[in-house]
Amino acid sequence: MCGRGYARLMKHDKPLLGITLMLGFCIVAPLADAVAKLLGGKVPLAELVLVRFGVQALVLVPIMVFTGRSFRVRSKVFWIILLRTLMHILGIGMMFTALLYLPLADAVAIAFIMPFLMLLLGHYVLGEEVGWRRMIACAVGFVGTLMVVQPAFQNVGWPALLPLGVALNFSLFMLTTRQISREIDAVSLQAISGSIAVLIIGVMLLLLPGQRLTSLAGDSLEASTWGLLLTIGLLGTLAHLLMTWSLRYAPGATLAPMQYLEIPVATVLGFMIFGDLPNPLATVGICVTIAAGLYILMRERATSRAQKAALATAQVSPPPAE
Repeated sequence: MCGRGYARLMKHDKPLLGITLMLGFCIVAPLADAVAKLLGGKVPLAELVLVRFGVQALVLVPIMVFTGRSFRVRSKVFWIILLRTLMHILGIGMMFTALLYLPLADAVAIAFIMPFLMLLLGHYVLGEEVGWRRMIACAVGFVGTLMVVQPAFQNVGWPALLPLGVALNFSLFMLTTRQISREIDAVSLQAISGSIAVLIIGVMLLLLPGQRLTSLAGDSLEASTWGLLLTIGLLGTLAHLLMTWSLRYAPGATLAPMQYLEIPVATVLGFMIFGDLPNPLATVGICVTIAAGLYILMRERATSRAQKAALATAQVSPPPAE
């Protein structure tokens, strides 16, 4: 979808609703990452990702059936869903691996070159309108991200690069989601995507050498571990429903700065759960990202009010004389 088609989609946007939903995503997604870090080393990566998508399918497929939603989609939509699912699996795999080596706040902060990439991709690939104020706010938020990022390479080596891969992958993932957000509702999209992911990962575990369901098939996991596995599936499902709904109502260029708010949420969770506390420079960077996100929110509110006022004026104005 490009050019005029994307312009038609944007006519039906509700930016404030999209921002609210994205704020929900920014709270729930770091919670899921924190649970993944708690599970690090207890469950092999492939099995952890399998359960993550398995819970998603188990929750949403019955909802589809109960509400009468159809599993049939147009061929073009199916291939986009397949591509999106592959990116989703790759992104989650890279992030979960990074969390084995990096503190939660560091992993999220390094990944937050993502909104800047999204804004550029949305502008140059999809033709989304990006005003200079939003561009500056994203640039400021990016500077805040750089202030948060620590020299992790000295401590962990190559795994510090994984969040950068997550950023690029998730930027493309978000744009793909935006493209089909009006073709299929969020519940159906996530249900079909979860089912496809389970099939792909399940086949991989069965066919690839050395891959077995060793942890999930045995009795080695404690009840608390199973509880965490269920939690990560539920949180991941909710997070991506919120993200999909947000992209239905607002373009990526609008939502990109708001995603920086994941960093302070991840920082708080990292301190509460793992005892990780950012240094003074990182604290300043977190404040900068919050300020950039709040500025965009105020700009969107002002723009929305101006548009409503203009529409109301146009409705009550008399038609021009002929």
